[in-house]
Amino acid sequence: MTKNKTLRKLVGASCLSLAAMSVVNLAYADTWRYAHEEYDGDVQDVYAHKFKEYVEENSDHNVQVFRFGELGESDDIMEQTQAGILQFVNQSPGFTGSLIPEAQIFFIPYLMPTDMETVITFFRESQAINENFPKLYAEQGLELLKMYPEGEMVVTADEPITSPEEFSNKKIRVMTNPLLSATYEAFGAVPTPLPWGEVYGALQTNMIDGQENPIFWIESGGLYEVSPNLIFTGHGWFTTAMMANQDFFNGLSEEEQQLVRDAADYAFEEIIEHIDGLADEALAKITEASDKVTVTRLDEKQIEAFRERSPQVEERFIEMTGDSGQQLLDQFKADLEAVQ
Repeated sequence: MTKNKTLRKLVGASCLSLAAMSVVNLAYADTWRYAHEEYDGDVQDVYAHKFKEYVEENSDHNVQVFRFGELGESDDIMEQTQAGILQFVNQSPGFTGSLIPEAQIFFIPYLMPTDMETVITFFRESQAINENFPKLYAEQGLELLKMYPEGEMVVTADEPITSPEEFSNKKIRVMTNPLLSATYEAFGAVPTPLPWGEVYGALQTNMIDGQENPIFWIESGGLYEVSPNLIFTGHGWFTTAMMANQDFFNGLSEEEQQLVRDAADYAFEEIIEHIDGLADEALAKITEASDKVTVTRLDEKQIEAFRERSPQVEERFIEMTGDSGQQLLDQFKADLEAVQ
């Protein structure tokens, strides 16, 4: 995480090497290229390798998986996918929001439930997820294949926090996402956009006071080492999306398109099993590794103090997205009501 400059150099070399190849040949090659945003063994990496496993067991194609930093950060791999250099990409709405503002809906606090069973049912059955979002992604040349949850969001900070007042003047790292910034402004903090590669160092040097991520990512990235106070605010789940370059996908035969869809479905079922209990395991590893860690779980009264600030974030979402955002939000709420 402190090797960002070295990663950037490697990224440049890798991108030049890939770009030198024929995009047309890449799109229809026996080896398909798939990049994601996480490290070895993290949720997106497990999903990618389950997708790879299904494709390779059921076709003559191979899938080459690139992890975080091997081809750049989130904006780099999205650009490469849209250019046809990569066939598949896994990117969270936190970054896709610059392309698709409606994708930021996942950052409206307290919109999503936090119990896993309800969350999974929502992703399986939601019209917003399975019908509305594919149309929005298609407008950007992307074939949305699957959206899936990774885990409940957890805040880490330089001290325990139980109220919006205690967030006052805290510099909290956010993804380069306007609505996430609006969320932390509503919470009373100072949102500070930073690319992932700079987060550990910024926490270590007190350039920022905290950040948010699923607990497995806090453990995997070692963030608890430099930001040891964990706060479970119950404000949402981290969501990600797996997609293909649409020209590539449309150029496949019907049989191969179905292969890709089936592989995405297979990986989804596998990842749901994988994340069951993952948060508890990660938290146990963290508390075992460091005696400086504190764990704060807000009670209902404390959560309500944060929840009552969420309407202003909804209003900001509608300002950013207009009628399409309002329709999506209405459908989102209807889908959630149906599963709850």
